[in-house]
Amino acid sequence: MKREERVWEIPQPVSTCEVDLGDGTVTVLRRYGNADGRRLILSHGNGLAIDLYYPFWSLLVDDFDLVLYDIRNHGWNRLGPISRHNVPVFIADLRRILAAIDERFGAKPRIGVYHSLSALIALLSLSSIMTEQVAAEEPGFSDLVLYDPPLFLPSASATVFEEVAEELIRRTRKRTNRFKSPEDYADLMRYSPNFSRMVPGARGLMAAATLRRSEDGEHYVLRCPPEYEARVVEYARSYGGLVDLGNLPCGVKVIGADPTLPFAYLPTFDLALMGATDYDFLPDATHYLQLEKPEECVAAMREYLDRDSS
Repeated sequence: MKREERVWEIPQPVSTCEVDLGDGTVTVLRRYGNADGRRLILSHGNGLAIDLYYPFWSLLVDDFDLVLYDIRNHGWNRLGPISRHNVPVFIADLRRILAAIDERFGAKPRIGVYHSLSALIALLSLSSIMTEQVAAEEPGFSDLVLYDPPLFLPSASATVFEEVAEELIRRTRKRTNRFKSPEDYADLMRYSPNFSRMVPGARGLMAAATLRRSEDGEHYVLRCPPEYEARVVEYARSYGGLVDLGNLPCGVKVIGADPTLPFAYLPTFDLALMGATDYDFLPDATHYLQLEKPEECVAAMREYLDRDSS
């Protein structure tokens, strides 16, 4: 069987709910799984979409109450102005999203399960270094499970982070944003070593989750355009050193990429931070670890949550 023969079909949610983010932007909550289980709230990394993570979260639907959403200008959401595409806005969005989850689906303890950008947003929403207003209105989690968050110490490691970020911004802005078909996009991904470790069918799933038809209907474009993705990297290099992992109001589990591998995104977790949190990494996994080793990612999360609740 060829690696790309599998086709992932995402089921319809049990229910959905639109959330007004306060400036005319709307995101859609999607609920899956077991309503009697512990509630997991899931989102995604920069330039991606939560539907892309289906090989990971499909393993959770039997036991957990899942609520999924896309960050503004990603996934199911309409494209808004780039001036509102920044970390402080994302933090304000998160507070509205979590309040809407409680209103629509009933309040119960929230476990945030986040990757990369969404992990940074969740941490900053709880960080004492942010504004008093954010601290006073922090949404609250019982636990956070974070996959490869872009964090570094504001010291020598910041220099490395800055250099890699500059190169990533440059490459992102040069990225093609016009494709004849989703299949052409998936085929192009075959030539990138960043996507070579993904589970069978993941490239096709990425094309389906991150592309939309252009307004003229003649080609496909990225739902989160390259300039928007690059703008987030610019913010990440400023905010990635602001989180105090040792002073957060909930438990935190960090599951990282293999630190011995070349960076697929950024040097996303400074190993000097290990003492401040519960940290593990998955050998031979890159920044896209949930698409490469979904079973191992789920096992590491379950082990932490079961231990934390005992």
